[in-house]
This record gives sequence, C-alpha cells and structure tokens, in this order.
Amino acid sequence: MANDTQAASSCCSTSSPNPAATSTGHDNLLGGGADDLTTCPVMVGSPVSKQAAESVGLFRDFESQRYYFCCAGCGPAFDADPAKFAANMA
Repeated sequence: MANDTQAASSCCSTSSPNPAATSTGHDNLLGGGADDLTTCPVMVGSPVSKQAAESVGLFRDFESQRYYFCCAGCGPAFDADPAKFAANMA
C-alpha cells in the first residue's frame, strides 16, 4: 500500500510536489522516450524527461549545456553552485 503523503512530497524538501511522481494528480516527467530521458544533477539518479521538464521551466543552461531538474527546488540549488552540480553529470 503506497503512502500518499510520501508520493505528494517533494524530492527537494520544498512545498512543491515532485513532478516526476507518477501518482494521480502529478505531472509525469518520465513521459518521453529513451532519447528524452536524463537525470537530475541535484538529485542524482532521479530520472527526468527533458521535454516535460523544459515545458514547465525546470532547466538551467550553464557553460553551453542544458541541465534538467526533477522538481522546482532543484533549480535554486543548482543556481547556488552550478559547477558543483554540473560535475555530477560528467
């Protein structure tokens, strides 16, 4: 039995829901094909659909590279130290 509170919580400890959650009422950022998938540089290992993340503004450009995020809390974290989080994707 799934814990509904956990499914609605953010992966980044923010009040924003995790858009990668697949439960009812949440956007599914895993909707694209295999070529569309990447991982979040802040929450390493969290899969993200590039197309879906871009459509809701969950991305940043740093040193000519685009980084996609799993939730709204990851953008500000990335902004605080983009080089650190970009290194997670290397």
